[in-house]
Amino acid sequence: MDGWTWCYEGYDPDGERLREVLCTVGNGYLASRGAAPESRADGTHYPGTYAAGIYNRRASEVAGHQVDNESLVNLPNWLPLTFRIDGGPWFDLDSVDILEYRQVLDLRQATLRRHVRFRDDHGRTTTVSQRRFVHMRFRHACVLECTLTAEDWSGHLAVRSALDGRVRNTLVGRYRGLATDHLRPVRTAELSEDAVLLEVQTNQSHVRVAMAARTTVHGGGEPDHHRQLVTREGWIGHDIGVRLDAGDQVRFEKVVTVFTSRDSAVLEPAEEAARWLPRLGDAESLLADHVTTWRHLWERFFFDTGDGAGARELLRIVRLHLLHVLQTVSLNTLDLDVGVPPRGLHGEAYRGHILWDELFVLPILNLRLPVVSRALLLYRHRRLPEARQAALAAGYAGAMYPWQSGSDGREESQRLHLNPASGRWIPDPTHLQRHVGIAVAYNVWQYYQTTGDQEFLTHHGAEMLLETARFWASFANHDAERDRYVVRGVMGPDEFHSGRPGADHDGIDNNAYTNVMAVWVLLRARDALDALSAQSRTALLDTLGISADELDRWDHITRRMFVPFHDGVISQFEGYEHLDELDWDAYRRRYGNIQRLDRLLEAEGDDVNRYKASKQADVLMLFYLLSADELRDLLERLGYRLDPPMIRRTVDYYVARTSHGSTLSAVVHAWVLTRAHRERGVELFYRALRADVDVHGGTTAEGIHLAAMAGSVDLLQRCFAGIETRRGQLFLNPYWPRSLRALCFGIRYRGHVLTVRISGRTVRIASAPGGQQPIRVSCRTMMAELSPGSRLSFAF
Repeated sequence: MDGWTWCYEGYDPDGERLREVLCTVGNGYLASRGAAPESRADGTHYPGTYAAGIYNRRASEVAGHQVDNESLVNLPNWLPLTFRIDGGPWFDLDSVDILEYRQVLDLRQATLRRHVRFRDDHGRTTTVSQRRFVHMRFRHACVLECTLTAEDWSGHLAVRSALDGRVRNTLVGRYRGLATDHLRPVRTAELSEDAVLLEVQTNQSHVRVAMAARTTVHGGGEPDHHRQLVTREGWIGHDIGVRLDAGDQVRFEKVVTVFTSRDSAVLEPAEEAARWLPRLGDAESLLADHVTTWRHLWERFFFDTGDGAGARELLRIVRLHLLHVLQTVSLNTLDLDVGVPPRGLHGEAYRGHILWDELFVLPILNLRLPVVSRALLLYRHRRLPEARQAALAAGYAGAMYPWQSGSDGREESQRLHLNPASGRWIPDPTHLQRHVGIAVAYNVWQYYQTTGDQEFLTHHGAEMLLETARFWASFANHDAERDRYVVRGVMGPDEFHSGRPGADHDGIDNNAYTNVMAVWVLLRARDALDALSAQSRTALLDTLGISADELDRWDHITRRMFVPFHDGVISQFEGYEHLDELDWDAYRRRYGNIQRLDRLLEAEGDDVNRYKASKQADVLMLFYLLSADELRDLLERLGYRLDPPMIRRTVDYYVARTSHGSTLSAVVHAWVLTRAHRERGVELFYRALRADVDVHGGTTAEGIHLAAMAGSVDLLQRCFAGIETRRGQLFLNPYWPRSLRALCFGIRYRGHVLTVRISGRTVRIASAPGGQQPIRVSCRTMMAELSPGSRLSFAF
């Protein structure tokens, strides 16, 4: 274990789907789960390949209702490669005596290796060694190698290599009552004696997907290998016959090209797939180029710690998380017009929709690959017209981004969802999470603060900020009795509370997170205007029709927004204090795992809306997104006080009432507890770090939790190291736990390539040589300029 391998020893059918997810290989354009090449979708295995942005919409009847769902499509399976000996059954791992089994994900090279040694019913011992990768540089290439060794037998080996377009979307049990067929076959063809082509098309969105596969044979007992074309509807392959003697070894190399009709500069995907296949070299040359590309990525995303087994294990998980972030969004994402899928390109949970998860992912990218952050923000900008239309249809101004977005930016949130605990389909109110627009605005501003990208702000970012601010200014109503602005009928990030018992409208009122962050958006919109040139500012205000009176109203709202408090803490929402307390101990005794308390209560005929209980405490999100100083200044502007004892009381209050039903909860709680209870924060950091790798009964098998993976790494850089980018400065405000020892990592800030080292009570920052302007760096009360090629040291 060198800190760069993720290894599974022994075959575990019950854990196979989790392994498939964590052993996914991808490149930001497409990704394939780590399913065995000989497997098919069943109760144990689930081969799945997903390409960013390829959706398809189907209608289904659920509980007497017609529902419409858009899903990220499970694309044809390019992996199928199996074998049989002397005309016997095709290889089935579950029907042989497994002598050795090992599966290794090489984190440095982004390759998956599999080693199987088995004995069949005839007493024959065979070794299977496989390696696969999805090329990071040439995004359309996938490679699978399979080496077979006849240890103690001689006979005829038949290998079947195929492309399978008969796949469906059946990974998530909760969705199986919905339409699962998204592909229709277009054509199959034999391109040459060693290559085949498969083309399919999504049956509603009409996206064409083409795959061409070349399978070559190396070694074996005979120089000539018999081949036979095998075809079925939506399926094509070759059967390859080889004669082996005891001790012989034969290697099969499968190189696949994948093109879609969404690709830039591609008119006919099938033609492109066929044209590029013979241009590609062999597996070794493709691997060398792939590894070089990953080496350059790891130079940007390097983290290092001190010695010790604990430090190596921490680094290993950090690298696993970064690998999956980069396999989901990378430089290959730049021209795809896609967002950040919360479950990666690793499965079908959330149907591949785009929620608010970029809020947790972009801080990693902003400081290393800001050009990718920019591309992901442009996904939101291109859907600004749809967000404007949604606001207009609801009676508001500006832009109202959907809680779940897909291909075109309309609201994709389901209106009914299945509770597995009760088996009932119940209304789903999550579309009331209007705070997704706040996340978009926050990401725009943080990207600008980190990069100083004036062109993006001028042509894209300021418009998004202004239109989001305009929405919140129209959504907030003036309460004359309070002489304050109020926000009614929303759902906070908590998600447990969709309404007040007995209320006459859906949603909750005056969610503290939503109200405070709406004010933050209004203030940043004004800051964005101030950052534009006079000409650009005048043109944008004129284009959007924003008057001086409207801007004055925004300013008034930022001074008179209502924020609820009770018992010396910030209330989650208005009336929260009147809810019942839950007997947490009783429910833990009854169920053990109560993370999804909402489902358990619904199954009992109860309602989580009645209780002071949170899936993820959204009040604490305020402390996650804003520093204590920022939040204090903002509340003081509104006429409220936030003293240090109130911060601690608020944190303790909600920590005691949270079920951690979301993997993001541990990330947020680790962040806020680091400032109030440092060692408890470290404990939750490790919990967040392992949220997807030590899963028992969770949903990781349906797709990774990308935001939790990125968020756990972000805890190292922005929480423990205390990196902030605001007011044109780089801030270092470490809250460094002793148990973490030393840490070194690289970031990029406004053109500077920086190395940050923290050890004990000292932080050092060095800038690589270059021609950039000096930057200002602050650590606690100290501030200094850092020029290219120089370094600074601060004691804290």
